[in-house]
Amino acid sequence: MATRSPRAPLTAYVLHRYDWSESSVILDLLTREQGRLAVVARGAKKPYSNFRSVLLPFQRVHVSLSGAAAKDEATNSEVQNLRSAEWAGGTAMLTGAALFSGFYLNELLMKLLARHDPHALLFDVYALTLPELASNDEARVQSALRAFELTLLQQTGLLPDLSLVTLTQAPVRAERHYALMPEAGVAAEGEIAGDALIGLQAALLHGSVPALQQACRAALPELKSALRGMVQHHLGSSMLRTRQVMVDVQNL
Repeated sequence: MATRSPRAPLTAYVLHRYDWSESSVILDLLTREQGRLAVVARGAKKPYSNFRSVLLPFQRVHVSLSGAAAKDEATNSEVQNLRSAEWAGGTAMLTGAALFSGFYLNELLMKLLARHDPHALLFDVYALTLPELASNDEARVQSALRAFELTLLQQTGLLPDLSLVTLTQAPVRAERHYALMPEAGVAAEGEIAGDALIGLQAALLHGSVPALQQACRAALPELKSALRGMVQHHLGSSMLRTRQVMVDVQNL
């Protein structure tokens, strides 16, 4: 079977960028083929750089990389040179609340997804979630966010089987209600309807993003609370920067 050339273009999104020198930046990329990568974009801060108009958040790009070029002081790991980047299509730039939601997705990926751990399905779900964030239908936005969180937790091995009670492995019953807890998983006596959990697990196994988003609609308030608890548990004590900013804005 043919193998992919190490220099073949990768499909990517920019998750984060920070200064590396007077003219260059280090980028954290989410790639479909190789997972999350750190790369150096040399000269990207110069006014005439071709990178300036391409390396934007929430825009799909095709990138080519070369060998290790520098040390990322944040992780003490080698990073690669970015040789080229071309726009590969995407949605209009996010604004307002949608922009906050987009950065929330990026921060989750930065904190919960290890580098060099590819998840093609997660990449595809991210790409399909971005345009949903700009919808005027708040339920649609919230369903997209919950579907992304569920997929991220599942793909990183942090989500239990939602069709089974975690402790006993007994099947979830449609007519009963359950809790989804960070350490105990699916537990009896909660606020989430059993049929909603069964539907969510079926959609996750099927891999259909629209089906998963639709399944999330059946229990949006309960899911938001439960998934916030699970995400925070796996993040540790630190609060997400985007969530703190949103709280501060709401308090103004």
